[in-house]
Amino acid sequence: MNRKRRRHLEERLFTWLMQLSALGAVAVLSVILAIIIWRGAAALSWEMISQPPDGGFYLGKGGGILNAIVGSLYLAAGATLLAFSLAVPVVFYLHTYAARRGQRSAVRLALDIMWGIPSIVYGAFGFTLMIWLGLRASLLAGILTLTLVVLPILARTLDEVVEMTPRQLREVTLALGTTRLEWMGVLLRQSLPGLVTATLLAFGRGIGDAAAVLFTAGYTDQMPDSLLRPVASLPLAVFFQLSTPFPAVQARAYASALVLTALVFVVSFLAHLSMARLGRHVIR
Repeated sequence: MNRKRRRHLEERLFTWLMQLSALGAVAVLSVILAIIIWRGAAALSWEMISQPPDGGFYLGKGGGILNAIVGSLYLAAGATLLAFSLAVPVVFYLHTYAARRGQRSAVRLALDIMWGIPSIVYGAFGFTLMIWLGLRASLLAGILTLTLVVLPILARTLDEVVEMTPRQLREVTLALGTTRLEWMGVLLRQSLPGLVTATLLAFGRGIGDAAAVLFTAGYTDQMPDSLLRPVASLPLAVFFQLSTPFPAVQARAYASALVLTALVFVVSFLAHLSMARLGRHVIR
């Protein structure tokens, strides 16, 4: 077998493996969605998504999960906003003011390590910090803990987006006599599609996280009305409903999972749409 034929066979083999991997990912997602829809669609109703739980909700009586939906949105939005306010200055500092390559590598390594830490560890850290400060489980504690989870995702994603900015753009901009602060404005405009996409992805990650808020945000059947009171979340609503021995409540758990999946799908779709629309004006 000559070298050309062998290379052709290797190319076909790896192409087939990549196609198989892509089909496998689609198949797994399809199975997950099929199970959730099959088990939860019958229990999903307008009452369930528009009302907080009644007293006997976990016994199969009336009410819904509106408190968990609103609570998850509050937690994810607060954590994403706080993480955004920390990640953007860090990334712009790395690409504008950090002169040493070792300094940039150290910050990126720290963010990578933070990304790899399980969210339950952040939850335990937040719980320990709450005890040390004498705080109770609350929306604020959940936001602060969830910020640690989404911060490395947002920062590293944005860092990779800014890294792809053409070097010629920086050279031309600085050659015109602009300051570093003005260059940051140009960099912000150039990385806007990636910035929006990273923010939406971090928001979607925050909605679906359960371990980080299990000990810090608590859980309640009441609608969130204060930063210093416990708040419900959709992942914990699914967990508590599945823990009951009542089939009707367990069906509601799958319906809650369907709502959570739909929210994540919408956020992911918006992230994809923002990258496609805003990316038209990016210099490549």
